[in-house]
Amino acid sequence: MSDSKPTGDHGRKAHNMTQSYEDMLQPAELEENWQDDANCLGVDPDLFFPERGASTREAKEVCRGCVVRGQCLEFALQNGEKFGIWGGLSERERRRIRRQRAQTARSIIGA
Repeated sequence: MSDSKPTGDHGRKAHNMTQSYEDMLQPAELEENWQDDANCLGVDPDLFFPERGASTREAKEVCRGCVVRGQCLEFALQNGEKFGIWGGLSERERRRIRRQRAQTARSIIGA
């Protein structure tokens, strides 16, 4: 997917419901066809792309408990998705993870 809105299989389910924030800082490998198990399959994609300042609560609620949520988030991180709710996180929340991943990579390289 690119920066354009997906057509019906956007948000995905939680890969591991006990996935910690620290786990999110480590890039993960995506399974093939992970979208097929997404909670958001068939949900109006506009829900995941709210207007600026609008609530993201409903979209995040769809993501909560999703069995591929972690894979959805990883897809968004690896593909630089700049808009929408992916893996239950907003762009601001994903930016924080990308920054922390970059910082971790720099500290490993510099070590």
